[in-house]
Amino acid sequence: MIKKIRYYIFLRDVLLLAVSAFGGPQAHFAMLIKIMVKKRGYLTEEELIELNALCQVLPGPTSTQTITAIGFRIGGANLAYLTLLVWILPAVTIMTLAGILINNYQAKNFSLEFTRFIQPMAVGFVSYGAYIITSKVIKSKTAMGLMMLSAIVTYFITKPIALPLVFIFAGCITAFKYKKHAPEEKQKIKIKWGNFTLWGLVLVAAALLGAFTQDRIVLLFENFYRNGSLIFGGGQVLIPFLNTEFVEFKGYLSSEEFLSGFGMVQAVPGPVFSFSSFIGSLSVRDMGLGAQILGGFVSAIGIFLPGTFLIFFVIRFWEDLKRYRVVRASLEGVNAASAGMVVASAFVLFQPIENNVLNVSVVIGTFLLLTYTKIPAPFIILAGLLAGFLIT
Repeated sequence: MIKKIRYYIFLRDVLLLAVSAFGGPQAHFAMLIKIMVKKRGYLTEEELIELNALCQVLPGPTSTQTITAIGFRIGGANLAYLTLLVWILPAVTIMTLAGILINNYQAKNFSLEFTRFIQPMAVGFVSYGAYIITSKVIKSKTAMGLMMLSAIVTYFITKPIALPLVFIFAGCITAFKYKKHAPEEKQKIKIKWGNFTLWGLVLVAAALLGAFTQDRIVLLFENFYRNGSLIFGGGQVLIPFLNTEFVEFKGYLSSEEFLSGFGMVQAVPGPVFSFSSFIGSLSVRDMGLGAQILGGFVSAIGIFLPGTFLIFFVIRFWEDLKRYRVVRASLEGVNAASAGMVVASAFVLFQPIENNVLNVSVVIGTFLLLTYTKIPAPFIILAGLLAGFLIT
């Protein structure tokens, strides 16, 4: 009974995040610290930082993998899959409906002006996340140097392959400090290959079924599952891949529709990967309303499943793997690289924002509220939306 109550509270916290976490994975990280660590104590800050860094090494949506991995730690696979469903459902529903509505001529003139403060507030959330993670993981000159290197590389090199390479490099550098760690007990690592096998089987089966049937719904699932298996670096990296495949190559969407959907997803809480639902619903618009709803949800399942399978595969033997002092030593570099990426993200996210006193004040104000007050993050977001409505 106690476990069921705890699981219910955890899923309620996940739902709260799903309807209030704006700004992408770096901003989500700050809210995870607020709710999952400081408020509930589901895990420590160090464990969350480590788990977040591990998820960034894997392909797929970082925030989604981190949240579902927390669910896995608390209640196993069943709770983890429920966590995934609760986390993605609000954003996926909104973006599927957005795809349906934008197909209507009047909806194309819908104004998002009331969300004008959300983007600078998201930068404030990211800055807070950078402050927290940096204060926790930067404990040596080596870590400081790797953090700065990671921030520079992330800022100037936008190719997805750069992200895992930075993690590998940073981990290898600090792995040489393994002698500072106590020797591990000799114990064989038991790797359960089930989820990895499942990931590969679904990838092959979807490709074969799509090629055989040429059914557009099946092909949508295959397209998004393949993209979800290949993309490192979160939602912002996803965008050019989807633009190339669905706008330039397949022509399912116009460039105007694609950019309208991308603007909408910035104003929607939850995972940025929910943009897949918008594309999926528009990709089958000629097949009727039912197909649009199905296309939106099938596309979401396709984009989110690969990363979920992969994190469930790795997390099962992660604790055993950490017993090796080389691995423990490498975590210093991996965590420092993760911190550098969050720092760089704050600057990257601020670039498209108009550089004026009001926007800078919103960024600083959001950071100060998160740092020095106990105001829940959802209330801060709601205040920003209300201010946008009043000004509009």
